[in-house]
Amino acid sequence: MLSFLSPARWFRFATLAAALIALCGTGACVRLSAVDSDGLWKVVGGQCVPNMRDKGQPGPCTTVDFQKRDAVLKDIAGRAQYLLIPTDRVSGIESDDILYAGSPEYWVDAWAATHDVETKLGTTLTANQLGTEINSSKRRTQNQLHIHVDCMRTDITQALAPFNTMPPNTWRWTTLDGNRYRVMRVTSLRDRSNPFRVVARDLGPKQSMALQTILVTGAGPNAQRDGWLIVNSGLDVDNGSGSAEGLLDHQCAVAAH
Repeated sequence: MLSFLSPARWFRFATLAAALIALCGTGACVRLSAVDSDGLWKVVGGQCVPNMRDKGQPGPCTTVDFQKRDAVLKDIAGRAQYLLIPTDRVSGIESDDILYAGSPEYWVDAWAATHDVETKLGTTLTANQLGTEINSSKRRTQNQLHIHVDCMRTDITQALAPFNTMPPNTWRWTTLDGNRYRVMRVTSLRDRSNPFRVVARDLGPKQSMALQTILVTGAGPNAQRDGWLIVNSGLDVDNGSGSAEGLLDHQCAVAAH
């Protein structure tokens, strides 16, 4: 019954299902179906939020921040992959709740969660060795917004190096892993430079946020000095992609073993 899944989606489905099943082994939790598209929300909204509210402990999440309205959860897939997940019910990249003035700055918090990646690995990485990514609505298995936080593939970091010093707030096109992406350098991840707002603002009249994928990585070793690169593609672009997750390295080869 899962024959409609591509190999990449099947892998993601399998790892998420394993993660959700594994979480049930950490203590009292909601029992989840292996094909439950609301599984992540049941973990965050059904376990992490009440545990933090009632006990002051965010488990099974790493953190729950009520002021910022999001949580960080270790993904079972990968050496040091984390997920930044809203504590509100937000479906995904297509949601209007990520674009209104004053909406939570999920990308700022996802970038802050790269510290969890470094802590898990026991090493310090440069900003362009780290990445945060969200899949399109057609390339995900979970219907709760989640931003992947992990290491970058070293070859992708090298491929993006020519964009590190380009003028901010302008798009340039490139090809990564055979798919067309556009790249913009920004000096902030909040307000008008929030990647959701940047991408939504510059979509064509026949394009849809639901079909977009976004990756953010450092534009050089020091993001506070060099800024960030917003890497965007969509299923509504010729030779585009609905998932940039493959540009991340869930095994973190860039870190010493």
